[in-house]
Amino acid sequence: MKSFIKGKRNLKLPAGAVMLMNSISEFKGRQELYTKQSPQVLKALIERALIESAESSNRIEGITVEHSRLKPLLLKNAKPKDRSEEEVAGYRKALELIHKNYESLELTEETIKKLDRFCRAGSHGAGKWKEKDNEITKKYADGRVEVIFKPVSAKATPEAMRQLCLAYRHSLEQEKYPPLYAIACFILDFLSIHPFRDGNGRVSRLLTLLALYKHGFFVGKYISLERITEESKETYYESLNKSSVGWHGAKHDIEPWLFYFFGTVLSAYREFEKRAGKVKAARGAKTEMVITAIMEFTGNFRISDIERACPSVSRDMIRTVLRKLQKDRAIKSLGKGQSAEWKRMG
Repeated sequence: MKSFIKGKRNLKLPAGAVMLMNSISEFKGRQELYTKQSPQVLKALIERALIESAESSNRIEGITVEHSRLKPLLLKNAKPKDRSEEEVAGYRKALELIHKNYESLELTEETIKKLDRFCRAGSHGAGKWKEKDNEITKKYADGRVEVIFKPVSAKATPEAMRQLCLAYRHSLEQEKYPPLYAIACFILDFLSIHPFRDGNGRVSRLLTLLALYKHGFFVGKYISLERITEESKETYYESLNKSSVGWHGAKHDIEPWLFYFFGTVLSAYREFEKRAGKVKAARGAKTEMVITAIMEFTGNFRISDIERACPSVSRDMIRTVLRKLQKDRAIKSLGKGQSAEWKRMG
């Protein structure tokens, strides 16, 4: 497809991009060390990443659910109460599919449609290419709406997706592109085609996870790439906008997107080593997760702040840890009740 055309025959990557890929590869080489040393920690990180990924990826698209409903939906398979909860639960199912079956899943048109069916279960057109042309727009505070990109037409979408999947496979098998570069190109082209009526961003993030898994980059299982994307949402959209200019004629500049994409993966690996490396085997993984979150707060904090930082940890567990830290005079309560603030001592 368009991004693969630009690198055909004579791929020249900027030095900064090569450095980022090398750094990611170094982290990848060390990931097995942590997966063997800290199984309890990894279990806690997987639960946290699952919740954050489903919540953040949907929230980027404006789909939200009550925080108290996340764990029942995502960890206990509670029955969804409304359309938003159905879509968040569907994203969880898509994540589980990738986690368990990534080896047998290929980046094909059918896989892409299947992921969309999970994300938009029950919605009109779920799992089918768009039937009408769509536009990517930007809404301003004063009510103005600006069209910033016109994706591939509905009529041309099936062939565009066929060509994209072929180009991705060919780039790896024949052109010998670095996998990280090929994945970045695939995701940029997917978003530029915008093949579905809705939910393209969510499917792109699932495809990112699947493609990374296929090449041995498993960081997204432990650290939510979706949450990192949400936290850098403005830069995410800015890099996409810059790299989409001239895309239809294959005259676009892929570098803004390339640097953003590599930076996201690298940030996830750095966070993974930071979290997995800090935990001592003698402590429970979730206890250590709460302590780590408290140590990272820059000021006073509440129980609700810890819950947001540690979504897989129950409130009872958080209170147990707070009591222990208070007894050890590591923290101090500044009030009473669940809305009370706490502060670190020293």
